[in-house]
Amino acid sequence: MIRLVVADDHQLVREGLVRLLSLEKDIQVAGVAANGEEAIALVERHKPTLALLDVRMPGMGGLGAAREISAKFPDVGIVLLTMHDEDEVIFDGMAAGARAYLLKDCSHQELIGTLREVAKGGAYLPSAPLRKLLGEFQNLRRHRSTQPLTSCDVLSRREMDVLEWVVRGYSNKQIARELCIDETTVKTHLHRIFEKLDVRDRTQAAIFALQQGWFHPMPV
Repeated sequence: MIRLVVADDHQLVREGLVRLLSLEKDIQVAGVAANGEEAIALVERHKPTLALLDVRMPGMGGLGAAREISAKFPDVGIVLLTMHDEDEVIFDGMAAGARAYLLKDCSHQELIGTLREVAKGGAYLPSAPLRKLLGEFQNLRRHRSTQPLTSCDVLSRREMDVLEWVVRGYSNKQIARELCIDETTVKTHLHRIFEKLDVRDRTQAAIFALQQGWFHPMPV
C-alpha cells in the first residue's frame, strides 16, 4: 500500500486530489496539509511512502518542505506539483531531494503512474521540463569544452559559499539567513558568479558547479 501526505494551499485542489487518489486501491492518503510546515509534521507523524507537495504555498512552500523531509526522512519519496514548468524550480526541486516533478494540468494517469514509480524508488520528469534540463546540460557541456575551468579559484570564498547554497536549492532569502548577510548582497554575489562563470542564471551556475565537481548533489 502506498501511503502519502498531500500538501496544497487550495482547499479545492486538496479535496480533488484526495478524491482522485481514493479511487486507487493501492493508494491511501495518510494526511492533508495546507503548507510546508504542516506537511513536515504529518510526515513525521505518519511516516508515509510519499509526500505530494505543491511548490508554492504560504509560509514554507514545497521546496522548503522537500529539503527538510529529504534530510530527516530520506526514505520518503517526494513529488512536487506546480502550475508552471519553470527551469529554476525544476533544478531547485531536484537539489532539494524531489524524485519527481509534475505540472498541475497533468492527467490522472500521469499522476498515478508517477506516484507508483516513485514509490518503487524511481524518478520522473515530464517531457518538456526534461528537454529543458537536458538542454542546460548540453549548453554547459559545450561551454566547458571551449572554455574549461580547472579550478574553483575563479570565485572568491564568499562567492563559493553563496554558490554552494544555490546548489542546495536555497532561495536568496534563505541564503542571506544562512550566511548572515542581506538579500541585496546575495544578489550582488550571484551577479558576479554569473559573470565569472559565463552562465545565464542560477540553474546553469549550479549545474556548472556540479559538473566541475566543486560540490556534490543531494541524494534523491
